[in-house]
Amino acid sequence: MSVEASIDPRTGRQVEEVAATSRPEEVAAAALAAERAAPAVEAMGRSGRAALLRALGAALENGRERITAVADRETALGPDRLNGELTRTVAQAEHFAEVLEEGSYLEAAIDHAAGPGQPDLRRMLVPLGPVAVFGASNFPLAFSVPGGDTVSALAAGCPVVVKAHESHPATSELVFRVMADAARQAGAPEGVLGLVRGREAGGALVADPRIKAVGFTGSAAGGRALMDIAAARPEPIPFYGELSGINPVVVTRAAARHRAARIAAGVLASVTGSGGQLCTKPGLVFVPAGAEGDALAEEVRAGFAAAPAAVLLNERVHTAYGSIGARLAGLPGVAVLAEGAAAPAEGYWAAPRLLGVAAADLTADAAEECFGPLAVLVRYTGEEELRAALRRLPPSLSAALHTGTAEEGEDAAEVAALTSVLRAGSGRVVFGGFPTGVRVSWAQNHGGPWPSTSTVHTSVGATAIRRFLRPFTWQDAPEPVLPPELRDDQPSIPRRIDGRLVLPAAY
Repeated sequence: MSVEASIDPRTGRQVEEVAATSRPEEVAAAALAAERAAPAVEAMGRSGRAALLRALGAALENGRERITAVADRETALGPDRLNGELTRTVAQAEHFAEVLEEGSYLEAAIDHAAGPGQPDLRRMLVPLGPVAVFGASNFPLAFSVPGGDTVSALAAGCPVVVKAHESHPATSELVFRVMADAARQAGAPEGVLGLVRGREAGGALVADPRIKAVGFTGSAAGGRALMDIAAARPEPIPFYGELSGINPVVVTRAAARHRAARIAAGVLASVTGSGGQLCTKPGLVFVPAGAEGDALAEEVRAGFAAAPAAVLLNERVHTAYGSIGARLAGLPGVAVLAEGAAAPAEGYWAAPRLLGVAAADLTADAAEECFGPLAVLVRYTGEEELRAALRRLPPSLSAALHTGTAEEGEDAAEVAALTSVLRAGSGRVVFGGFPTGVRVSWAQNHGGPWPSTSTVHTSVGATAIRRFLRPFTWQDAPEPVLPPELRDDQPSIPRRIDGRLVLPAAY
């Protein structure tokens, strides 16, 4: 057993010892408590769980100053970014409370008996059971203990056991205590939230037979190891991993001609914001070769050359940034175009870096994700070469496409062809913007083909709740055993009745 230490990434020095890593018996106890809490969490009903989520959000808001201060000391992400992240985290709780109250997520359906021998069937989604959630290093709030996986699982009616991320143990501990106290005051059962620490504890948690699903945000290698554990259990369980991606940005000739300065500024902000440590950070930027793209390329190069050094989250990210960056720069046809301000010797600082390669020389090796403020500028000579290069890329969470207007000479057919290629290799295409920044809403999708995610589900937005539910049908059931949402006198949510969608009067 070891102790998780809180490190200041600005200096690389330990600030405090937070807590011991969890022993096997502690992991088992947390899973057992979650299993015992599951019936009561489901019995809270939609209104009870909505109230719980709002109580958690209010508690986080009340602790804003202390939470963001501790998170900044452990991540160096800065007060502005962390206050924005906490605001998003609170909004996520409110969003899922509204999802619960609206009720369509249940997919409730009723088929009355149509004649002799025809059964009465009533179907809706029900909770899977206790869920293991793994916090992410780069989002100590929105994708960690109080993050989207946690609130969507709680909304579904599933207790949650979180594996705290070792990069921000003090933040995880503080936020867990705030949330646990709020849950208790809101009348939630003991065991609705649990916390374990340490990598071995994470593996043991996934293997525990009482855990019924896993939500994970992190590296492809770490995700694959846990996914293998989930699949190897006597009872395999779903593993919902949000993993990695190169998130290409494509600039057409018309866009490069007419919006070079604005696009260049957006590229720099998207690649270097939060130290380039976002899962949607662009890793490849496709710009036309020749005079049409030269101005844009020069603007991007100059921006990187003038960019300040960024502090990275932890020693592991810092080491990987150096090794992956060196490997990418050493590939055939790849050149170093610009380096930003030199990194201080102390702490986990890194200089922003822009590499360049011709599209004809772009290989899968150059499409490796590099966490940190690094991007590769890819110059293409024609649309066919561009599409061929995009097809060689591994799938990503997101992609972005900058085009011109018809008046600026943009070819609508080519835009459609590029959109089709980007759609095949991503879960979201951003037009005229950049993939960083993920709105929490009903229409959002934050997921894509492997290896960006391990399933077809989103980890952000209303339908993230679908991961922690399963369909169940009651056949010829007496009304008292039916859930309220399937009884004949409960018209408060959208339901499909005898094949027809029926909306409540409030609609």
